[in-house]
Amino acid sequence: MDTPPRAIATPCIKVCVVDGESGLCLGCYRSLPEVAGWQKLSDDERTAIMAELPTRRSRIRPEKLSMF
Repeated sequence: MDTPPRAIATPCIKVCVVDGESGLCLGCYRSLPEVAGWQKLSDDERTAIMAELPTRRSRIRPEKLSMF
């Protein structure tokens, strides 16, 4: 019997706008290569990136974040 694939953890909040200055998504703080390759990463790689995301917020100017 086929079981459905397990859901992949993601920080995506459906605000997909990339900041040209930092190169990070204003919604989830991932870079474009991280977003594009998310499904191909291992669980450990995704977990490591997600642990780092809160500190990335400081790389984006606050006035840009206030738009969302």
